[in-house]
Amino acid sequence: MGPFFSLSGAGKWLGLVAAIWVQAICGNNYTFANYSDALKSLMSLTQLQLNNLSVAKDVGKAFGLVAGFASDCLPTSVLLIIGSVEGLIGYGAQWLVVSRRIHPLTYWQMCVFLCMGGNSTTWMNTAVLVTCMRNFPKNRGPVSGILKGYVGLSTAMFTDICTALFSSDPSTFLFILAVVPAIVCLTATFFLHEIPTPTSNPRELRQETLYFHVFNGVAIILAVYLLAFDITGNHGRVLSLAFAVGLLVLLATPLSVPLYSFISKPLSDSDIERPMKVSLLADQPKTTTTTTTTGVELQYLERKRPSIGEDHTIVEMIRTFDFWVLFVSFLCGVGTGMCVMNNMGQMGIALGYLDVSIFISLTSIWGFFGRIASGLISEYYIWKFGTPRPLWNAASQVLMAIGYIAMALALPGSLYIGSILVGICYGVRLTITVPVASELFGLKYYGLLYNILILNLPLGSFLFSGLLAGYLYDAQATAVDGGGNSCVGAQCYCLVFVIMALTCVVGLGLDVLLAVRTRNVYVRIHESKRAIAVSATDCSSAKY
Repeated sequence: MGPFFSLSGAGKWLGLVAAIWVQAICGNNYTFANYSDALKSLMSLTQLQLNNLSVAKDVGKAFGLVAGFASDCLPTSVLLIIGSVEGLIGYGAQWLVVSRRIHPLTYWQMCVFLCMGGNSTTWMNTAVLVTCMRNFPKNRGPVSGILKGYVGLSTAMFTDICTALFSSDPSTFLFILAVVPAIVCLTATFFLHEIPTPTSNPRELRQETLYFHVFNGVAIILAVYLLAFDITGNHGRVLSLAFAVGLLVLLATPLSVPLYSFISKPLSDSDIERPMKVSLLADQPKTTTTTTTTGVELQYLERKRPSIGEDHTIVEMIRTFDFWVLFVSFLCGVGTGMCVMNNMGQMGIALGYLDVSIFISLTSIWGFFGRIASGLISEYYIWKFGTPRPLWNAASQVLMAIGYIAMALALPGSLYIGSILVGICYGVRLTITVPVASELFGLKYYGLLYNILILNLPLGSFLFSGLLAGYLYDAQATAVDGGGNSCVGAQCYCLVFVIMALTCVVGLGLDVLLAVRTRNVYVRIHESKRAIAVSATDCSSAKY
């Protein structure tokens, strides 16, 4: 039993490394600003038409419901293969157009291929998140933070590699988006699987915590490495090649964890024979009765809705008030964040910046810090004080509103400040909402639940990017020769930023409300985690 346990443990960690690599290429959907200006000029589009193309990209996430249903009946490898093929077709068609290898497609055809590219990431994300949340049920916050953190860095990695090696050429950028994710996903199919593990014991839990610290450390080094490349200006050919090699080395470094897990000594029999039996949520108190339960009463008990914190079916979930509070608050944060990321190219040009790649990278890198920090901090405060995780979403709404106000003022450096704050808060929202959903509604139908929540991405993109930003930009823009339009000045997006800041205030209220309503759930999780810590201490003391 010992060697088998060690082997299965190493396989679980190897799967997490594969998941990290997949997430490191899943940020392709956030890179639209890198090539949007090329599409706008090539197809002679207005800003509203361009923004609707970005909406089509995000609408692809609405079809993630299919991936959610499929996650309950298809293995992880099949989900990854579907995502890789769809991304290859979607981004491949865009590459053919931008590189002028084919004549520009019609507007509706471009919408279809952008939609395919956007939908490809839902298959990848579903495969990764569902598998890893089930493989590490006791560490949902850290797992979510690590995986979502690498998604945050993904955009910066794509942008910096293209800038360093190919001078930010839009067609080359799209070629990378088409080919690299397909290769990574096909590789991950060999390693990423759901791996049944024995009941957690104190030593395994301590070991998991240590390994997660290693993953977080490597990710932070990677983020600082990317940030240093961005802020040091232009680089020569040799330094750029060295940067690319260093990036690959850092991405390969997490392999040290499963390698160490494989060669390290298996757990002793005494540890294996003393499993932890504390569940994530403490058992609900059971009431007893001395009367005989009738058939009618049994039917009533069977129909009784589960409590928050227990497994819900999708129908049961959407009938709860807490789900809609979570859904709308998520919309307020990620919807406005999507607007900034989709329009960053035009926002930078409107404020007089010729190259906006630095802002795209800053949003991505600081989004990583928001993701990784929120996963760790929220987990610590649950363990220490039982702090409801939604409170961290509330804090992010405050910072995001400040970021929008800073960009609305259009002072020198305000776009730097705004892109950093929006990146941090967007990362916090995506990371915190993942474990919150599983903690409130369970893991049984998590694949579908996750994809229902990310319907907010296309919905928010349509409301804030397609309608709000598109109409208000065009109202200020002037026509240019050959078709399309252009707007220069702070007035282009000022009202957009103000409205999005007010939206964040609404989200703040909803997040505080959800934190109050779910306080008891996090108290039970807190008690469970403290019980695990006490049991681990007892086991350590028993050895001496």
